[in-house]
Amino acid sequence: MENLSYANGTSGIALRGETIGEALLRTVEKYGDREALVVVEQGYRATYRELWEQATVLAKALMAVGVKKGDRVAIWAANRYEWVLTQFATPRVGAIMVNINPGFKNEGVEYVLKQSEVNLLITAQRFKATDYIDILNTIRPHCPYPSNRTVILDRSWSKFLELSRNISDEELAEREASLSFDDPINIQYTSGTTGLPKGATLTHHNIVNNGFFIGEGQRLTENDRVCIPVPFYHCFGMVLGNLACITHGACMVIPGEVFEPELVMKTAQDEKCTALYGVPTMFIAELAHPSFGKYDFSLLRTGIMAGSPCPVDSMEQVIAKMHMKEVTICYGMTETSPVSTQSMYNDPVDRRTATVGKVHPHVEVKIIDPKTGKIVPRGERGELCTRGYSVMLGYWNDAESTAKVIDRNGWMHSGDVATMDSEGYVAIVGRTKDIIIRGGENISPKEIEDFLIKHEGIQDVQVIGVPSEKYGEEVMAWVKRQPGFDYGEEELARYCKGRIATFKTPKYWKFVEEFPMTAAGKIRKVEMREIAAKELGLEKVKSIHTED
Repeated sequence: MENLSYANGTSGIALRGETIGEALLRTVEKYGDREALVVVEQGYRATYRELWEQATVLAKALMAVGVKKGDRVAIWAANRYEWVLTQFATPRVGAIMVNINPGFKNEGVEYVLKQSEVNLLITAQRFKATDYIDILNTIRPHCPYPSNRTVILDRSWSKFLELSRNISDEELAEREASLSFDDPINIQYTSGTTGLPKGATLTHHNIVNNGFFIGEGQRLTENDRVCIPVPFYHCFGMVLGNLACITHGACMVIPGEVFEPELVMKTAQDEKCTALYGVPTMFIAELAHPSFGKYDFSLLRTGIMAGSPCPVDSMEQVIAKMHMKEVTICYGMTETSPVSTQSMYNDPVDRRTATVGKVHPHVEVKIIDPKTGKIVPRGERGELCTRGYSVMLGYWNDAESTAKVIDRNGWMHSGDVATMDSEGYVAIVGRTKDIIIRGGENISPKEIEDFLIKHEGIQDVQVIGVPSEKYGEEVMAWVKRQPGFDYGEEELARYCKGRIATFKTPKYWKFVEEFPMTAAGKIRKVEMREIAAKELGLEKVKSIHTED
């Protein structure tokens, strides 16, 4: 097996056999007086003991309105302290928390409410310019969600919490005693960059352990303060962020509802954060911000960069200018709770940019030939698969879709194209659906992106395939210029000439200020293709490649 692309994560630390409530209580008993949660925009602060007490009140309120074990309690809001309380109250009563993307509009919300058969909805009044109440009123006639069981933050939250007085400590304790760490506890809908979102159903065991070992990978302790500007509705915020913190006694520091570069930098400085999270585009935005130089990052030590590949230059700047010498890279997917591989805090920079680290503790990964199912030799490309405690129970109420991704041996098929080197480091080299096929040539967008990002005038770049009558697809690059640079496609074409293969050189260029993104910070390449096809007049040209 040494020469094959298979690895299993050995560890001297056992898996934790506990529910989310038990994990939190363990930390409360050890670090009750230490600060647990800070939400800057709301002016909210709580110690671990206060967080436990407030989650207790919410748990009792849920029971008071009849929430039973296995009921679905949805939360539709951006990053707020009430979101965190809901995250720790629902599992204590055995309810399954349903995360609703705050960016969803009518169709998305209606689909999630129907598909997960929500029993109670906790919602904000609005998100940015979107009025949630208007949306709920619009979909109500044809979406039978329980409108009489809706809790609106900033309107009925306090009144709802008062219902907790109808439930005794003994009743809550009895409910908690009936729970198992193998119970489903969370439904996270995949980003939905293509097709209808699918509800990955996760257990206490899935996400408590994944959060714990993610924290171990950063060497988190009760002395750490982790700045979390990534969204809670996604695994990055609630597992890599909140659960990694509570399993180590670290403090969760939330700048605000959404990512704002300067607010994040100010929060990291003022709250004396030792760790900072973000997708690469977030770090790039911070580094490029005109006020970057006025903030003090000297206390930063570690953090996580995940969601998409990180350019070498950006990683080097994060380490040098933000003092994050121990920043780690994580890879995974919602369906695996999410992290399957992680770089070590002391890995060389090239390992933290060219790879996504090694297999996580208590997890197996393999890279297979998708046609034969056989494990490929190390160094060869294939589809990355994961097996272990982290694999979801399945997609909620969707056995057919589940069977397509989890095989009879329990392996979760990622759809990602990867390689594993002789030391066990995994590199993601593309998606099976992300490959551009131009005249029979398979082209990796990542390869072209890695080349173009070296241009001194490019701050960020995304490469897609667009329809072509002649070749099936042509290469297109969306470019975000560095501040102070003004150039056109001619210069970039000259930059490519002789340096990359002609068939890999983008035929089309588009200069942008931002890329279409999901609320989780992932680039929406499907939307980019749709925009490009329309702008280029290629809508009626059939493309070989249409999905992410």
